[in-house]
Amino acid sequence: MNLPRDASCDDDYDQTSLSCDEALTRILGQCEPLAGIERLHLRAALGRVLAAPIAAPFDLPAHTNSAVDGYAVRAADLPLEGTRRLRVIGSAFAGHPFAGSLGAGQAVRIMTGAAVPPGTDVVVMQEHALRHGDEVEIDGAHKPGQNVRAAGEDMVRGQCALAAGRRLGPAELGVIASLGIGEVDVHRRVRVAYFSTGDELRSIGETLGPGEIFDSNRYTLFAMLTRAGVEILDLGVVRDRRDLVEARFREAAAIADVVITSGGVSVGEADYIREVLAALGDVRFWKVSMKPGRPLAFGTLGAARFFGLPGNPVSVMVTFYQFVRPALEKMAGGTPSSLLTLKARTTGTLKKRPGRTEFQRGVLSRDVTGELCVTATGDQGSGILQSMTAGDCFIILGLDTAKVEPGTLVDVQPFSALM
Repeated sequence: MNLPRDASCDDDYDQTSLSCDEALTRILGQCEPLAGIERLHLRAALGRVLAAPIAAPFDLPAHTNSAVDGYAVRAADLPLEGTRRLRVIGSAFAGHPFAGSLGAGQAVRIMTGAAVPPGTDVVVMQEHALRHGDEVEIDGAHKPGQNVRAAGEDMVRGQCALAAGRRLGPAELGVIASLGIGEVDVHRRVRVAYFSTGDELRSIGETLGPGEIFDSNRYTLFAMLTRAGVEILDLGVVRDRRDLVEARFREAAAIADVVITSGGVSVGEADYIREVLAALGDVRFWKVSMKPGRPLAFGTLGAARFFGLPGNPVSVMVTFYQFVRPALEKMAGGTPSSLLTLKARTTGTLKKRPGRTEFQRGVLSRDVTGELCVTATGDQGSGILQSMTAGDCFIILGLDTAKVEPGTLVDVQPFSALM
């Protein structure tokens, strides 16, 4: 006689679990950009999300200028064949334009970035010219507009240089600085409170007892949240007691926009996360058809959004990057973008049963033909955190995919695009 069984993490198909796409859609549907704007000095705005669009107050570049060191000449003076000597009547430097005007048969020595003298429309690179005292010899292998950067070719006055919702990186700061803007309006940081649950967890520096382990998840979460650019509130470790879990929930909800826990979202007798969340807030879902990471809880806790991540360390990282990170981006005022996914050919067999989307860890390389290939890191257990340090990508195997044979094209997500 077989005993009746509830759905468990060992099952392949579970009708009560959401697909990864549906879970993300539901999460993003419950997340909106936060109110609150700060004005920051440009250097302090690195990594923040722009709250208002920035328009160019003038043409960029503001004047037509030379792209190289050479000689500014008129296209009409270029020889049809052979070479021609032009008289050099002056020089133009960046910040020190040539003050006169050119006549027929004349040229101006010009440096990169210098304003092109009126009437000239060609800059002959100095390596393509011969200097003879106060004359320069050129040939006809040049065209109008050559080596000339037109005023406004980067952007014109009034053009939107950066749209609201753009996260400011090095290039964005450079663009803003080029427009002479020293302060920008950005969305305030998302405040994230997080804690781990479990009687077995000890902090670094404590002595381990029988069956106890060091809490690595809080350090992993700290690193991922820091890279996400949020304000971090580490609430430590909470023991497996309902009253302690509830007290920490109330504390977190009062100070944070997002609350994240790791562990305690399964169906064990000491797993109180879902029970307390149901009492204090709202559980939207708690299972996703994925591996690792099926016991993922999402809901609301007062005004805060709640993510109950699994306890196993690899599951924490997978669920964070697939679900939490896009939600934080949207709440920060940005636009969650589809994660970079590439195609790579497997070098070996990948074990897989249909029923869940799997995020196996792999290493990317190129074969002798230059094609992208991927090799699994080895044991794919959700507790083997070294599979993350050994790998450089997720190998994404779809819901209905079974065992994957060598040479099969699969989707991969490079860690460089996530972390």
